[in-house]
Amino acid sequence: MKVKVIPVLEDNYMYLVIEELTREAVAVDVAVPKRLLEIVGREGVSLTAVLTTHHHWDHARGNPELARLRPGLAVLGADERIFSLTRRLAHGEELRFGAIHVRCLLTPGHTSGHMSYFLWEDDCPDPPALFSGDALSVAGCGSCLEGSAQQMYQSLAELGTLPPETVFCGHEHTLSNLEFAQKVEPCNDHVRAKLAWVQKRDEDDVPTVPSTLGEERLYNPFLRVAEEPVRKFTGKAVPADVLEALCKERARFEQAGEPRQPQARALLALQWGLLSAAPHE
Repeated sequence: MKVKVIPVLEDNYMYLVIEELTREAVAVDVAVPKRLLEIVGREGVSLTAVLTTHHHWDHARGNPELARLRPGLAVLGADERIFSLTRRLAHGEELRFGAIHVRCLLTPGHTSGHMSYFLWEDDCPDPPALFSGDALSVAGCGSCLEGSAQQMYQSLAELGTLPPETVFCGHEHTLSNLEFAQKVEPCNDHVRAKLAWVQKRDEDDVPTVPSTLGEERLYNPFLRVAEEPVRKFTGKAVPADVLEALCKERARFEQAGEPRQPQARALLALQWGLLSAAPHE
C-alpha cells in the first residue's frame, strides 16, 4: 500500500492510496481533480473510488468534475450532503479494494456525518493508515461545528483505540496546533521536541504529515483530556468538559494570534515513503 500526499488549496491535503499489486487506487477528499488525475496518470493506476470524510467544500468540491470525467466512479461517504455521492456508508462497514481493507468509522463532531477511514493490508509490512479528515489532525482536532463536545470526545476516544500507526489528516495546521499544545502543557517535552521539528519543516516548506497515533497520545492535548496537566489547564475534570474547554481556549488562542500564513507548498505530490520520520521520544 503506497500513499501519495497531495497538498492542495491553502492548507488541505488529499491523498491517493495505491494497491501496488493490482495497481488499483482510491482517492481521499478530492478537492482538485485535475491534479489528482495527473498523478493517477503518472502512476499508471486505475482509480476506482473516492472516500470523502465530510461534505465541506474544501474536502468534496472536486467530486462532481471527477465523476463527470470518470463515469462509474464510486463516490463514498457518510453524509448525503457530499457532492456526487453514489453510496452512503455506515459506521463499522468494511470495504475492499484489491488487497486493501477499509474500515469506516463515523466520527461526528466537526460535522454530523464525518467519516474516518482505517486502511490496512493483510500480511503486509506496510503499517495501516488512518485518514482522519478534520476529526483528528496533527496535535489537534477539527472545530466542533455540528456536534456536541461529548460526540467529539467519543469520536476521538474511538480513534485513540486504533493501533498506534500512521495518521493522514485533512489540513496542515500542525505549527499552530503545537503552539497551542505548548500553552496547554508548557512542561511537556514531547510537545517541545515536536514543535522544534515542525518549525524546521515549516522553514523548509515541507508537509508535516503523516503522524502516528502513538505520537499523538504524547503531545496532542485533545487526546490527553484525562491527563492532569490538561485538566488543570482547563479547570475541568470530566473528559468531555475538558475537551469542550480546550476547544474554547483554542478558538481564543487563534483569534489572539497573527493570521495564519499558508505555506507555498510544492504543487507536486509527495510520496509518503520519501518523507522523513518524526522524532521518537
